[in-house]
Formats: sequence, structure tokens, C-alpha cells
Amino acid sequence: MRAIQISQFGGPEVMQLVDLAEPVAGENEILLDITAIGINYADTHQTEDSYLSKQTLPLIPGMEVVGTHGGKRYLALASTGGYAEKAVSNKGVAYAIPDAVSDNDAVCMLVQGTTAWHLLKTMAHLQSGETVVVHAAAGGVGTIAIQLAKLWGAKVIAVTSSADKAALALSLGADVNVDANEADLAGAIKAANGGKPVDIILEMVGGSTFDQSLLALGNFGRLITFGMASRTAPTPIHPGALMHGSKTVAGFWLSNCFGKKALMNDVLNELFTLIADGKLKPVIGQTYPLAEAADAHRAMLARGTTGKIVLKP
Repeated sequence: MRAIQISQFGGPEVMQLVDLAEPVAGENEILLDITAIGINYADTHQTEDSYLSKQTLPLIPGMEVVGTHGGKRYLALASTGGYAEKAVSNKGVAYAIPDAVSDNDAVCMLVQGTTAWHLLKTMAHLQSGETVVVHAAAGGVGTIAIQLAKLWGAKVIAVTSSADKAALALSLGADVNVDANEADLAGAIKAANGGKPVDIILEMVGGSTFDQSLLALGNFGRLITFGMASRTAPTPIHPGALMHGSKTVAGFWLSNCFGKKALMNDVLNELFTLIADGKLKPVIGQTYPLAEAADAHRAMLARGTTGKIVLKP
């Protein structure tokens, strides 16, 4: 089978298209013929070995796939690596896809769909009428988070880095857009909320974006961090600084949800139902052939992508 493999850690340049033997499914596993592969920002950390979990070489990057087994379609976590024509998945993390949901729509859900759901519900405890700031609002998580937050009654402030991305965020229901390049980002966020601090901020950029976001957070506000795309750490926070305003800063990592029915199966079923009912519309930004996976990573790292990036084997 064809697969993308890396034998040394680094940037997109270390990704090579190779021929490998097909993986073999063990007990409680299935072998999938892959039809769509989801690219996530975490994949770029995998290839660098800068991810939250330690990586080992040689490595097939990726984990989010749609594939077929026994005539049925599954959205699955690929235990043998996702950037390939075939992959093995444990049956416990292979989720049947309803007929009303396409392969492309499904592949948006395993990582980014569930992440957006948990950021808003599990971590931020979103209530109708609250204001939510979505950084990287035109990205895979952001485009879903905008729609879910609006469905659940929130005002949404999108933060994007270009006019095209702002237009996309607004078309999905965001109430207002803020330029991510604003020197006084905290001030711009509060201005977009009528001069008031905000309730919830979904943050995955890090660095000064995190710092400015914390300044924009109101009383009993919640800032949820789920990435560091800038590769720059924010300023350390003294715990006492959170007491004034009773603010919460929390982290989220989807891996802590895997294997838990209420946190994965039930959430995916809800997301699939929203798609089937036309209430949630996943955004596919760009599609690349498997051989061009490195180009997909380059575009993502350059912040030149929108929505979900999909590889087609």
C-alpha cells in the first residue's frame, strides 16, 4: 500500500510517499480501506515530535480517517497511522457513519467536530445569551464552533487573519469579526462586544494572542486553550491574578475523551444528526491527493487554509 512515512522529525519536508506492507488487524481491530483522511493541526506537531504525547520513528502521521470494512463505512481513529491507503483501527474507536452523512462531512467530526463540542459544552459550560470568542474562526474547529455556539444561543465574535476568512466566519453565523492582527487585540474584542469583556474564549494560537485574550475576559469568564499554533508560549499566569474577576483558564485535549461512550459515541451521534438535519454544515477547505500531504502541511502552517483539509488516497 502507499503511505506517507517519516524517518526523521522535522517539518513538511520529512514526509515521504513510500510503499509499505498492509497492516494486519489483531483481536478487536478492523482493517479499513481508507476513502478520506483528515488533516489536523496536531499532525504538524506529530512530524516535529512537539506533540503532547511522545512520537516514535518510523511514523505514519495522522489519526482521523474514513474507510470501509465489510461493506460498511466508519469514521475511525487509525492506530497504524492515517496517511495511508489502509489502516487498522480498534473497534472501540471506529464509529459507523449514517447514510445521510458524506465521507467528507464525517471526516470533519472525529477530531474537530468533537473538539468544538467539548470546548463549548464540557469545558466552557456555555449558556444561552453568553458571548463566545472563536480564534482561528475560519479553521476546522472554528467553523464548527461558530455554528454550534449560534445553535446554542450565543453571540459569536470571530477572530480571523484575512478578509476572505472573515467573510467565511460571518457567512457561518458569526455576529462580528475582529482582525487577528490588531495591535490591541483585547481592546478590539471588547469593542466588538459593545465595550464589555466577554464570557468565553476558545484559544489555540498561544503567545500574545493568549495574553490579549485573557485581558478581554470578563467576570466569571472562561478561557479554554486547546493548542499553540504560533509555537510561542504565552506569558506565565500567576494563580492569584485569576482571582480578580473570578476567571477560569482551562486546557482541553481530545485524547482524554477517547474510549468513553458519553464523550465520543454520544457526541458524534449528536453531530451526525445535526449534519443530517442540515443544521451543521462542515466546511471542506482544500482537498489534496495523498502524495501531496507535505504541501497540505505547508499551507496549514502558513495559515493559508480554511475549514477542514482532506487527503484523498
